[in-house]
Amino acid sequence: MPIITISRGSYYHGKAVAEKLAARLGYSCLSRDEVIDNLGEFQLPEIKMVRNLNDTFSVLDRFPHGKKRFTSAVKAAILQRFLQGQIIYHGLVGHHFVGNISHVLKVRVIADTALRVAEDMARENTTDVQARYTLKKDDEERRKWGMFLYGIDITDPEHYDLTVKIGAMGEEEAVDLIAAAAALPAFQETEQSRKTLADSALAAQISAALFDFPLAAVSVREAKASITLKAPEGQQGIISERITTMLHMVPGLAEYVIHFAPYH
Repeated sequence: MPIITISRGSYYHGKAVAEKLAARLGYSCLSRDEVIDNLGEFQLPEIKMVRNLNDTFSVLDRFPHGKKRFTSAVKAAILQRFLQGQIIYHGLVGHHFVGNISHVLKVRVIADTALRVAEDMARENTTDVQARYTLKKDDEERRKWGMFLYGIDITDPEHYDLTVKIGAMGEEEAVDLIAAAAALPAFQETEQSRKTLADSALAAQISAALFDFPLAAVSVREAKASITLKAPEGQQGIISERITTMLHMVPGLAEYVIHFAPYH
């Protein structure tokens, strides 16, 4: 069975579908908030909120190269969990990290607008007009979040294998549909897809470990890493030693080579 990512175009239904699907398949369920809760210095409440992206801008700006370091930490945490298999991740951009992994079923769950408005009116005790305004603003903030951090439009159907709309079809029917898709041969794990995921996860771990060098480019093939970064010639020896120390505790790394690009 594949790994499944669910992009929550509709927050409540996405979470509910993910949890019901996990129960159906005997999978574990992982949310974006749970990932952030274990990110050390990025464990900040403002980053969990996507209703006001300006808060996220200001929080990440506290750190040098904060956006790059944050995305590296998130990617490493998610892919490390994906290595264990039998997992459903629900959040905004989990699918972005596994675009090249064939045994990942990438799903987007959305909801009928009238249904969303009615639910928001009941939940927030607000009017139809206010609910529509809030939901439109929320959707735009989520889209901006994806563009700001990862350079992707989360509403683009090209990023997903399946888009499921909650409305005439309820959550249980959505679970049926996704479970059926998950059983298709196209999404089953192969030896090659498993190796590709392992290399991607290791590259993410290395990028996260190189916290002091957030602009380093990392690629991995069969547990062998290539690290490329810019540095003045006189500092390359010291930097190599520093990287060796940083990578000493990265599990599964067979060997690595450091390439220094011309520094201007």
